[in-house]
Amino acid sequence: MGIVVVIDVLRATSAMVTAFEHGVARIIPVATIEEATQYIGLPGYIVAAERDGEVVEGFQFGNSPLAFRDRELVAGKTIVITTTNGTRTINLARNAKQLVIGSFLNLSALSEWLVEQNDNVLLLCSGWRDKFNLEDSIFAGAVMDRLLNSGKFGSEEDSSIAAKYLFMAAQENLLSLLKAAPRRKRLEQLKLLDDVKFCLTPDQSRVIPIYREGVLVPLVPEAVAAR
Repeated sequence: MGIVVVIDVLRATSAMVTAFEHGVARIIPVATIEEATQYIGLPGYIVAAERDGEVVEGFQFGNSPLAFRDRELVAGKTIVITTTNGTRTINLARNAKQLVIGSFLNLSALSEWLVEQNDNVLLLCSGWRDKFNLEDSIFAGAVMDRLLNSGKFGSEEDSSIAAKYLFMAAQENLLSLLKAAPRRKRLEQLKLLDDVKFCLTPDQSRVIPIYREGVLVPLVPEAVAAR
């Protein structure tokens, strides 16, 4: 396996990119609430837990990217986070040669970096409870479109081509995809539309979170950062 890109647009991977953009030193993704609980109260740690779109009782933070934009609060800290889908997917792919985090927020930086690596790429969509979802697949399609246009990549899977065409259909109005998504009503009930709009706004960051020995750290390649 070459490079694995873990995708959970709403909202785990978007929250991770946002946290690093605002100065977080590292992120420890854990699979269970029990693991996260062990870090509560430790100096220098922010502990976050989300299940089914809501902050888990007993935790101050969930997986809202908007909560990690306060630089005074997060700069230099370590975030320990567990989420319904995203951190579980990271755990599944943790033995990849390289594992990085993708979201619309770092779309261009990530795509440019992947082109430069000259390696096989697996775009791993977290989905929703082991099922397909639109937003992750559309983001995968956005990355596919850029990789194919570079001339360095081909596709061996019909799913990759399908994702590309989903992106092409939605790219003029990404928010419109949620109008067709069954989860739309739940997102509205949870009052998460501000999060959704933020998560679907491309290129807010040049940071690429990369997984090293159980911890995510920010990668800002010189060639990428200089553009």
